Amino acid sequence: MHITLFAAAAVWMTVLLAMTVLFAIRSRTGAVLILAVDTLTLVLVALLALYSAANQRPYYLDAALALALVSFVGTIAAARQLAAGRVL
Repeated sequence: MHITLFAAAAVWMTVLLAMTVLFAIRSRTGAVLILAVDTLTLVLVALLALYSAANQRPYYLDAALALALVSFVGTIAAARQLAAGRVL
């Protein structure tokens, strides 16, 4: 892949990351905060995948997969906590 494409994708992901952090900081309700943190981890997973492709190192994809799994479980637990007041 072309280096310009990687650079453009990295810049775009960094902008998305900054916007998502600002969105998480300015969130007023618990549901919006859960959504913001889930989106933040999605952007981080995309950045790890992009970094893995740029450096041709497969272990960054392992880290991205682990982060995605932990994020999924955390989002489900936070949503259950918000909805019912209990996790289990």
